[in-house]
Order: sequence, then structure tokens, then C-alpha cells
Amino acid sequence: MHHHRLFRARFALPLTVAAGLLAALAVSTTVGFAKATVKPDNSAPPTISGTAQVGSTLTASNGTWTGTTPITYTYQWRRCDQNGGSCSNISGAIGQTYTLANVDSGNTLRVVVTAQNADGTSSATSVPTGVVAAAPATPQPAPTGCPKTTQSTSAVAVTDVSTPARLQIDAFSATPNVITSSTRSFQLRVHVTDTCGQPVSGANVYATAVPYNQVTIPPETPTGSDGWVTLTFNRMGGFPLSVHQQLMALFLRASKPGENLLAGISTRRLVSLRVQLH
Repeated sequence: MHHHRLFRARFALPLTVAAGLLAALAVSTTVGFAKATVKPDNSAPPTISGTAQVGSTLTASNGTWTGTTPITYTYQWRRCDQNGGSCSNISGAIGQTYTLANVDSGNTLRVVVTAQNADGTSSATSVPTGVVAAAPATPQPAPTGCPKTTQSTSAVAVTDVSTPARLQIDAFSATPNVITSSTRSFQLRVHVTDTCGQPVSGANVYATAVPYNQVTIPPETPTGSDGWVTLTFNRMGGFPLSVHQQLMALFLRASKPGENLLAGISTRRLVSLRVQLH
């Protein structure tokens, strides 16, 4: 009987230790291979950056999320009233950015960010933007005074030309082209355009020789439909100025009827014709 008790005592401790080791190994194995399954959870809501004005682009930030990775994100933009309520989805607005349209003017916008991983899906909504302002007004181009915007071969009426455009005398020719001692009269053709490059009809043209009394002063005459006018000059006693005269200077002026000759769109030019006395 004494020997039996001694035998049991000798083997009790090793069996207990062995059982403990097996239990610890089982727990260790279970913990080592356990996998947490956590769907996305939002700890900071999405935000929107950008200017709340028609034509501007807004950008959504995902906010802060926890959960099993990887996490993917999708977006849905919503149009709301001025207080951020009564929201409705904007069709097709599912990107991370959104360009504000005219229909958004006077409203606010929110964005819903949906996070998804292998364990589930969660959504979070941003606070509303400020009230969307209308697009900035398109600046009007500065007036040119030109009745047409491109150069044309057909004349425009002088009444349609206004400042800051001006008239200009861009061409002239004389017949004959050389004044001699036997010349009794000659014709001068003058062409008037505006500073937009358009021939001008109806512009009054005045011309006189400088100094006076060499030739007559023809009546002030309007340009025709092609921008040309022909003036006739007759010889007077003041020509030639001297036996050495080689040029005849002419003062030309083009103006708009009824307008101040010293202002408005009028223009002036000095030209010269060749003189050959010998």
C-alpha cells in the first residue's frame, strides 16, 4: 500500500505539466491564426475643397476611416437647398471631383463617400458647401468703333464709324502724275478707310494746296461706295512758286458729316505731287 501511493505521487506532477503545456499550445495556436473582421468605420467625415461658384471644380476628401484593409472609396455628389437640406443625388456625379454648373447656383452641395472592404460597406456624408454663387460676369470687350470686326473689301458707311476708331487717308494718286509748266488742271483721287481697315463711304474730303493760290480749292466731296473720291484742281496765278519748284504740297482732310472737324473721327494728311517745270 505504501509503494502504490509513492508511485502515484511520482507521476502526478509530470502529467499536470504536460496537460498545461498542451492547453497553452492550443491557445497559442488559436491566437496566432485568428483574423479580425472589421468593416469600415468613419471617425472623421469627408470634406469638400474648392470655390463654391459656377464653373469652379470641387474636390472630395475621403475623411478618416478604420477597418480591415484594403479599403476602396466611391463618391456620390448631392445637391441641397441653401441650408444643406432636401438633398438629392446628382445624376452621373460619382467622381472625386465635380464641376459646378448653372443649375447649382443658389444651392449647396454635399458628397457621400462610401468605404468598402472585404468585411462590409459604410457611408459618411460631408457638411454642405457654402451657397454656390453664379458664374462671374463675362467682361465686355472694349468698344472699337468699327462697324465690322474683320477687314472687308466692301465699304462701310461713315455714319457707322465711331471713336475710338478713326478715319485715315491711306492712298492717293494724281492724273497727270507729274505737274508741268503747261498743266492747266489735274485730278487727285483720294481713298479713305477707317483704322479697322475698312473702306469708308460718305466721308467728306477736303483738299487745298499749300501755300494757297497755286490751284483752286475744289468743293468738299464725299467718298463713294468704294471709299474713293476724285477732286479736280485748276491752275491759278500763284503757280509756280518759283522756277525751282519741284513739289506741290497738298493738305487733305477726311471727316464725318456733322461732326466737329477738330474732333471725332476726322483725320488729316499732307501729301506732295511731283512738279517738273523744265
